[in-house]
Amino acid sequence: MNVSDAIRTKRAVRQFQDKPLPEEVVRKILNAGRRSQSSKNNQPWQFIAIREKSVLKALSETGTYAGHLAGAALAVAILVPDPDERFQTLFDAGQAAAYMQLAAWELGVGSCLASIYEPEKAREILGYPADWQVRICISFGYPWMKECLARRPRKAGGKLWMKWCIGISGRQRKVD
Repeated sequence: MNVSDAIRTKRAVRQFQDKPLPEEVVRKILNAGRRSQSSKNNQPWQFIAIREKSVLKALSETGTYAGHLAGAALAVAILVPDPDERFQTLFDAGQAAAYMQLAAWELGVGSCLASIYEPEKAREILGYPADWQVRICISFGYPWMKECLARRPRKAGGKLWMKWCIGISGRQRKVD
Protein backbone atom coordinates (compact mmCIF):
# COMPACT_ATOMS: atom_id res chain seq x y z
CA MET A 1 0.00 0.00 0.00
CA ASN A 2 1.38 3.41 -0.85
CA VAL A 3 0.96 6.52 1.29
CA SER A 4 -1.80 7.99 -0.90
CA ASP A 5 -3.82 4.78 -0.64
CA ALA A 6 -3.34 4.67 3.13
CA ILE A 7 -4.50 8.27 3.51
CA ARG A 8 -7.45 7.74 1.16
CA THR A 9 -8.68 4.53 2.81
CA LYS A 10 -7.77 5.07 6.50
CA ARG A 11 -10.66 5.33 8.91
CA ALA A 12 -11.17 5.10 12.67
CA VAL A 13 -11.68 1.57 13.95
CA ARG A 14 -13.14 1.26 17.45
CA GLN A 15 -14.04 -2.43 17.62
CA PHE A 16 -11.31 -5.05 17.53
CA GLN A 17 -10.89 -8.79 17.32
CA ASP A 18 -9.72 -10.50 20.51
CA LYS A 19 -6.40 -11.31 18.87
CA PRO A 20 -2.94 -10.14 19.93
CA LEU A 21 -0.69 -8.21 17.59
CA PRO A 22 2.60 -9.93 16.74
CA GLU A 23 5.70 -8.37 18.29
CA GLU A 24 7.01 -7.35 14.85
CA VAL A 25 3.78 -5.44 14.09
CA VAL A 26 3.99 -3.60 17.43
CA ARG A 27 7.61 -2.66 16.73
CA LYS A 28 6.75 -1.34 13.25
CA ILE A 29 3.94 0.80 14.66
CA LEU A 30 6.11 2.25 17.43
CA ASN A 31 9.02 2.81 15.05
CA ALA A 32 6.76 4.80 12.71
CA GLY A 33 5.96 7.15 15.59
CA ARG A 34 9.60 7.40 16.56
CA ARG A 35 10.54 8.30 12.97
CA SER A 36 7.89 11.01 12.57
CA GLN A 37 8.93 14.56 11.95
CA SER A 38 8.87 17.18 14.69
CA SER A 39 9.47 20.89 14.98
CA LYS A 40 13.24 21.53 14.97
CA ASN A 41 13.68 17.73 15.27
CA ASN A 42 12.90 18.16 18.97
CA GLN A 43 11.09 14.79 19.18
CA PRO A 44 9.19 15.85 22.33
CA TRP A 45 7.54 12.51 23.02
CA GLN A 46 7.84 9.24 24.78
CA PHE A 47 5.57 6.27 24.14
CA ILE A 48 4.12 3.74 26.53
CA ALA A 49 2.95 0.56 24.79
CA ILE A 50 0.13 -1.09 26.75
CA ARG A 51 -1.09 -4.66 26.17
CA GLU A 52 -2.36 -5.67 29.62
CA LYS A 53 -6.18 -5.93 29.46
CA SER A 54 -6.73 -4.60 33.00
CA VAL A 55 -4.62 -1.52 32.24
CA LEU A 56 -6.40 -0.98 28.90
CA LYS A 57 -9.75 -1.18 30.71
CA ALA A 58 -8.67 1.31 33.39
CA LEU A 59 -7.26 3.69 30.78
CA SER A 60 -10.53 3.50 28.82
CA GLU A 61 -12.21 5.20 31.77
CA THR A 62 -10.04 8.34 31.59
CA GLY A 63 -11.89 9.93 28.68
CA THR A 64 -15.50 10.30 27.64
CA TYR A 65 -14.85 8.71 24.24
CA ALA A 66 -11.95 6.43 25.21
CA GLY A 67 -14.00 3.25 25.67
CA HIS A 68 -12.46 1.60 22.60
CA LEU A 69 -9.15 1.31 24.47
CA ALA A 70 -10.63 -1.51 26.57
CA GLY A 71 -11.04 -3.80 23.55
CA ALA A 72 -7.74 -3.01 21.87
CA ALA A 73 -4.84 -5.43 21.49
CA LEU A 74 -2.47 -2.51 22.04
CA ALA A 75 -2.70 1.08 23.17
CA VAL A 76 0.03 3.65 22.85
CA ALA A 77 0.06 6.55 25.29
CA ILE A 78 1.92 9.53 23.85
CA LEU A 79 3.71 11.39 26.63
CA VAL A 80 4.76 15.00 26.11
CA PRO A 81 6.30 17.71 28.29
CA ASP A 82 4.07 20.63 29.28
CA PRO A 83 2.60 21.84 25.96
CA ASP A 84 2.11 25.33 27.39
CA GLU A 85 5.89 25.80 27.27
CA ARG A 86 6.11 25.04 23.52
CA PHE A 87 3.01 25.32 21.38
CA GLN A 88 4.38 22.89 18.76
CA THR A 89 4.46 19.99 21.25
CA LEU A 90 0.91 18.78 20.69
CA PHE A 91 1.24 19.19 16.93
CA ASP A 92 4.37 17.05 17.04
CA ALA A 93 2.58 14.43 19.15
CA GLY A 94 -0.23 14.45 16.60
CA GLN A 95 2.23 13.77 13.81
CA ALA A 96 3.69 10.83 15.72
CA ALA A 97 0.13 9.53 16.20
CA ALA A 98 -0.67 9.91 12.50
CA TYR A 99 2.51 8.10 11.42
CA MET A 100 1.73 5.21 13.78
CA GLN A 101 -1.86 4.99 12.55
CA LEU A 102 -0.87 4.97 8.87
CA ALA A 103 1.82 2.34 9.48
CA ALA A 104 -0.74 0.21 11.33
CA TRP A 105 -3.29 0.58 8.54
CA GLU A 106 -0.76 -0.64 5.99
CA LEU A 107 -0.34 -3.75 8.18
CA GLY A 108 -4.10 -4.39 8.34
CA VAL A 109 -4.37 -3.01 11.87
CA GLY A 110 -7.11 -0.53 12.77
CA SER A 111 -6.73 2.32 15.23
CA CYS A 112 -8.51 5.25 16.84
CA LEU A 113 -7.40 8.23 18.90
CA ALA A 114 -8.65 8.61 22.45
CA SER A 115 -8.59 11.99 24.21
CA ILE A 116 -7.56 11.67 27.84
CA TYR A 117 -9.71 14.03 29.91
CA GLU A 118 -8.43 12.77 33.27
CA PRO A 119 -4.65 12.99 32.91
CA GLU A 120 -3.97 12.56 36.63
CA LYS A 121 -5.95 9.33 36.65
CA ALA A 122 -3.95 8.21 33.61
CA ARG A 123 -0.74 9.07 35.52
CA GLU A 124 -1.86 6.87 38.43
CA ILE A 125 -2.61 3.98 36.05
CA LEU A 126 0.57 4.23 33.97
CA GLY A 127 3.00 5.58 36.56
CA TYR A 128 4.85 8.11 34.41
CA PRO A 129 6.80 11.03 35.96
CA ALA A 130 5.14 14.31 36.93
CA ASP A 131 6.99 16.33 34.28
CA TRP A 132 5.26 14.37 31.48
CA GLN A 133 1.63 14.53 30.36
CA VAL A 134 -0.71 12.30 28.40
CA ARG A 135 -3.37 14.01 26.30
CA ILE A 136 -3.92 11.27 23.71
CA CYS A 137 -3.72 7.51 23.49
CA ILE A 138 -4.24 5.37 20.42
CA SER A 139 -6.01 2.02 20.36
CA PHE A 140 -4.74 -0.59 17.89
CA GLY A 141 -6.04 -4.00 16.87
CA TYR A 142 -7.32 -6.11 14.05
CA PRO A 143 -10.74 -4.76 13.01
CA TRP A 144 -13.74 -6.69 14.35
CA MET A 145 -15.28 -6.78 10.88
CA LYS A 146 -13.23 -7.01 7.69
CA GLU A 147 -15.78 -4.69 6.06
CA CYS A 148 -14.21 -1.89 8.11
CA LEU A 149 -11.23 -2.12 5.80
CA ALA A 150 -13.27 -1.55 2.64
CA ARG A 151 -15.86 1.12 3.50
CA ARG A 152 -15.52 4.59 2.02
CA PRO A 153 -14.00 6.91 4.60
CA ARG A 154 -15.40 10.22 3.31
CA LYS A 155 -18.40 11.59 1.47
CA ALA A 156 -17.78 12.57 -2.12
CA GLY A 157 -17.80 16.21 -3.11
CA GLY A 158 -17.15 19.21 -0.95
CA LYS A 159 -15.46 22.44 -1.84
CA LEU A 160 -11.91 22.56 -3.03
CA TRP A 161 -10.10 25.81 -2.46
CA MET A 162 -7.51 27.20 -4.83
CA LYS A 163 -4.46 28.54 -3.09
CA TRP A 164 -2.38 31.38 -4.34
CA CYS A 165 1.00 32.66 -3.34
CA ILE A 166 2.85 35.82 -4.11
CA GLY A 167 6.11 35.17 -5.96
CA ILE A 168 9.27 37.21 -5.61
CA SER A 169 8.13 39.37 -8.52
CA GLY A 170 4.94 40.25 -6.65
CA ARG A 171 2.70 38.49 -9.19
CA GLN A 172 0.18 35.92 -8.07
CA ARG A 173 0.53 32.37 -9.28
CA LYS A 174 -1.47 29.25 -8.68
CA VAL A 175 -0.03 26.66 -6.31
CA ASP A 176 -0.79 23.06 -7.29
